[in-house]
Amino acid sequence: MPDVHSQHRTGIALVVVAAIAWSTAPFFTRLLHLDSWTILFWRGLFGGTFIALFLVVAQGGRGAKNLMRLGRGGALVACFSAVAMLAFIPALQLTSTANVAIVIAAQPFITAAIAWLWLREAPSAATMLASLIAFAGIAITVSGALAAADLRAIGLAVLVMLAFAVMTVAMRRHKDTPMVAAAAFANVIGAAVSVPFADNLLAVSATDIGTLAMFGLCQVALGLTCFSLGVRLLPSGRATLIATLETPLMPFWVWLAFSELPSGRALAGGAIVMTAVIADIIGNDRGLRTG
Repeated sequence: MPDVHSQHRTGIALVVVAAIAWSTAPFFTRLLHLDSWTILFWRGLFGGTFIALFLVVAQGGRGAKNLMRLGRGGALVACFSAVAMLAFIPALQLTSTANVAIVIAAQPFITAAIAWLWLREAPSAATMLASLIAFAGIAITVSGALAAADLRAIGLAVLVMLAFAVMTVAMRRHKDTPMVAAAAFANVIGAAVSVPFADNLLAVSATDIGTLAMFGLCQVALGLTCFSLGVRLLPSGRATLIATLETPLMPFWVWLAFSELPSGRALAGGAIVMTAVIADIIGNDRGLRTG
């Protein structure tokens, strides 16, 4: 039991780091005045390179071999991860972050449902209650924002949410597959798909290259690597619930960099989301201690 308890704590820490990393996406997107496909190409190229380097440095020859033996499970994860990445940046550019967030906030519910159908992994009642509370908090944050929403952006956000949910459950299903290597290949797929559609692939400044490199390192490589490692140690629904910490953190980085104060709704909704996630972590932690 102590081993299970320690694994859960490690999984929580990794997913929290992933959520913080992912929350920087609007910040980097705001800095770049490029078309979506150009951003996706360079971000994928840098993200995939950094993840591959991490594997080789951390695992040596074994890491290099993992890049060559994904198998069916790894290919499945890589493909769904690539779909989520390809849809996310255009969604952010077509409408407000709030509109995208309200759709993606449904991930814990969808992930839990897929995990139950595919793995018979039933989420705890506490996690489902916390997911509902977190969703209510995000609904408060974006209340009134959907009236003028761009339908294409909402459709892309739904695609992000569904692809990410399937990817998460696939990671749990294929635990023996090198998922960090799969994350590297997801970026390669995303970069390759972007090439025919990019308008300014080579017309990027040195400043843009630096920003894109940091985008790939901080938001993609760090986020996907930590999530790929952490999701193995947590139930799928709980992992995606913790990952919703990304949503209230998104406006924080924009405020920090661009002095844009979040609305009262955003502050209230963000507080509810963080309270729900923290309560779930504490509640399940106590359950593991007494179980």
